Amino acid sequence: MRAATIRDKEILIEQHPDPQAGVGEVLVRVHAAGLNGADMMQRRGLYPAPPGSPQDIPGMELAGEVAALGPGAERFALGERVMAIVGGGAQAELCLVHERQLMPVPERLDWPAAGGLPEVYATAHDALFTQGELRPGEQLLVHGGAGGVGTAAIQLAHAAGARVTATVRNEQLRGQVGELGATVIAPEGFAEHGPFDVILELVGAPNMSENLQALATGGRIAVIGVSAGAKAELNLLALMGKRARIHGSTLRARPLEEKALVARLVEHEVLPLFDAGVLSVPVAETFALDDAAAAYDRFAAGGKLGKIVLMIGG
Repeated sequence: MRAATIRDKEILIEQHPDPQAGVGEVLVRVHAAGLNGADMMQRRGLYPAPPGSPQDIPGMELAGEVAALGPGAERFALGERVMAIVGGGAQAELCLVHERQLMPVPERLDWPAAGGLPEVYATAHDALFTQGELRPGEQLLVHGGAGGVGTAAIQLAHAAGARVTATVRNEQLRGQVGELGATVIAPEGFAEHGPFDVILELVGAPNMSENLQALATGGRIAVIGVSAGAKAELNLLALMGKRARIHGSTLRARPLEEKALVARLVEHEVLPLFDAGVLSVPVAETFALDDAAAAYDRFAAGGKLGKIVLMIGG
């Protein structure tokens, strides 16, 4: 099989042996694979894949068709459209996925949207509802609202009845982000628009001090992105005074049991909203597998709305 391959912090297209499905595994012929910030970090040598995942083939989300079934894998049939989060290896013509991590692709979605759905919607749903305990009527602030996770979080929160504010640095994108269900503001002085019950931090350390100022009593800060910095100074007295919580999260290194639970929650609580036309996957641009290096450059350039997706087959 052909796959995007990390060599000396560059992205090349190389041949690799075709993987073989083991017990409970499904071999997926990949048609689309979204790019994420973790892929950019892995290329730089800062975020290795977890044990058991390919170390040199990036990619954390995919959509495609079932090509082969390992022993005991019975939920999906050959040729069925499926999608999943994986620990790595998604940016290839073939990828192994345990069947418990797979989800069916909603009928309304084409391959680019399906390939850009699993990581951002699973991450946003887990951070907002499982960990952040967001409730209808609460105020949510999303930092970095134009990115993949940001656009997913806005739509999920809006559909759940929360009131959403999003910071977007690129002024030209603010109108489009607002159409997803948020009041869109510039990042500067965002605390003036609070207080917020939940803050979804996708940018990182520079926002943390003001996040605490902007937080309502009993509020929660969910940190799932640190692209602008990982170390911040906090006033712990202010944290105590507001009875606030700060938690961080990643999905990639979780054990199979936890990933399967996340997949089931997304399947039962999120995917029906795609079938109903309530949610969408904004796709900024698609690239062929041969142009994977250009796709990474486009992601790094910023200024996009939604996902960058590699089209690999089909």
